[in-house]
Amino acid sequence: MAVNVKTWTIVKRFKCGTCGTCFLRNVVLLQHDRIHTVEKPCKCDTCHAQFSQSGNLKKHVRIHTGEKPYECDTCGAQFSVNNSLKKHIRMHTGEKPYKCDTCDAQFSQSGHLKTHVRIHTGDKPYKCDTCGAQFRVSDNLKKHVRVHTGEKPYKCDTCGAQFSVSCNLKNHVRIHTGEKPYKCDTCGAQFSLSDNLKKHVRVHTGEKPYKCETCYAQFSQRGNLKTHVRIHTGEKPYKCETCGAKFSRSGHLKTHVRIHTGDKPYKCDTCDAQFSQSGHLTTHVRIHTE
Repeated sequence: MAVNVKTWTIVKRFKCGTCGTCFLRNVVLLQHDRIHTVEKPCKCDTCHAQFSQSGNLKKHVRIHTGEKPYECDTCGAQFSVNNSLKKHIRMHTGEKPYKCDTCDAQFSQSGHLKTHVRIHTGDKPYKCDTCGAQFRVSDNLKKHVRVHTGEKPYKCDTCGAQFSVSCNLKNHVRIHTGEKPYKCDTCGAQFSLSDNLKKHVRVHTGEKPYKCETCYAQFSQRGNLKTHVRIHTGEKPYKCETCGAKFSRSGHLKTHVRIHTGDKPYKCDTCDAQFSQSGHLTTHVRIHTE
């Protein structure tokens, strides 16, 4: 290492012949050279994974040993890698050192910023080999691929139902636990899904964000718009397997099927008369009230 005494400037005299990067010590240069040579002399005795630097091998070995030497002073969480602890600590401090130059959004991790920037650039580097769909985030590609493979790695311990996405399992489990963590601030109604709360809130706000492009009718729920559009398109996707009659709504098909099955689920509390449609029961009840 050469030092200029007048200015105390440290001169990095060990230079990489491939990319020109300079280093203080020759041993660091030698480690760096492996990036270009793809040399990986450090090998894991357990799984035979190979690494260019001994430090990376040391970190890797902790996967097998379970060693987590880095502990959070605030909550006691433990980590196998120091960088993971640093990222974790920002949860407690609220520090967000990575800032978007376009919209000033801030993030605690550089990877989160990198993913966010793609919203502005439109970059979707992760592509499905089967159908060509592209994604900004690698995890979204992984989830999508399961559409093609049919893989459902998340299983309910209670009923055995399987899901391709972990959040769907989490939502499903609430059927068994009865948990409803999402509460309406206006009326106190509780829901197991955040989307159901969002839909419910529109009852109070009157918001109707879904608009028909043909007649400009507006709806609070996307499903209601989808059903409405069939008035204009004439689409009738629900077909009776018995007689072939088609319907634009699933509810209409259910009502129709009762003609064939004879099912009459609506019963009068006064005289025990039974009906296949709720509207028919409503009309009948007036006989007793008038």
